[in-house]
Amino acid sequence: MIFEKMSPIAIAEQLGERLKQARLNADLTQAELASRTGLNRRTILHAEKGNVQLKNLVAILVNLGMVEQINMFLFVQEISPLQLAKLKGKKRQRASRTQKKKRQIREDKSLW
Repeated sequence: MIFEKMSPIAIAEQLGERLKQARLNADLTQAELASRTGLNRRTILHAEKGNVQLKNLVAILVNLGMVEQINMFLFVQEISPLQLAKLKGKKRQRASRTQKKKRQIREDKSLW
């Protein structure tokens, strides 16, 4: 399937269909999967239609034994040495006082 030519809604619907097929392959009803994940059946139904929150998707994948699929879905992004060198110069060394704290200090000094 060529996702590059599909709309985000169409991709989400396709992923929902794949979730449904994975559930059916595991021989689980929506109610059984909902019980295992701690979600309600309506949430499972929405997920299978492509409308799911990320944390619920992860819960479903874990309970379907598909958590390793996450690595293929979105692999860890490494920072290149050049990007790391650029970021190092801009890395914060200490926290700054907020304007509210500065105002509080001035007010406290004026009370003395």
